[in-house]
Amino acid sequence: MRTIVRGKNLEVPDRVRQYAERKFARLERLLDDRTDAIVELSNEAHRSATDAHIVDVQLVIDGKTLRSTASGISYQAALDVVVDKVERQAIDFKEKPRVRARPVEEKALLRKLADGTSESSTDRKIVKTKRFAIEPMFEEDAVAAMEELGHDFYVFVNAENEHVAVLYRRKDGDFGMIEPVVGGDYTPARKAAKGR
Repeated sequence: MRTIVRGKNLEVPDRVRQYAERKFARLERLLDDRTDAIVELSNEAHRSATDAHIVDVQLVIDGKTLRSTASGISYQAALDVVVDKVERQAIDFKEKPRVRARPVEEKALLRKLADGTSESSTDRKIVKTKRFAIEPMFEEDAVAAMEELGHDFYVFVNAENEHVAVLYRRKDGDFGMIEPVVGGDYTPARKAAKGR
């Protein structure tokens, strides 16, 4: 397992980094060497002193991301709490039975039964909306951010042209990008240059 410790707008002291690496080493018995633990430390001055030190953890196991957060009077105290949480999540993830792949028709029927809808109903509704701030970035940075999050798509503002773009992972493992144009002319997709 690889543990990455970084600070959000702060320099992580070596003693805290070593403490985090020691604490996360106990998870190695559960996880293999393809697993990444991304530990981000931050400090919120407006919070009370007992919970001003915040530790956010993303644990990437087999391409799935488990997240957990804890706060404490020190980074070590927050790390103690968050490692326990992450360990429980990892155990639950590893013990969760894997469901065999079902045919598309069977999945659709089970989804309709679970939602309590009839077969004739085709109404879809938006059940969740996310809003987030986005900063302009280059395509390479968007790829790195998407990889870090473990997502299959990533919405960003392209720093080269200041347009919203959607980066997505293709089935062949490469990436594609959607660049919407409102009321403009359609431009054909650009092809990657051969030999690069």
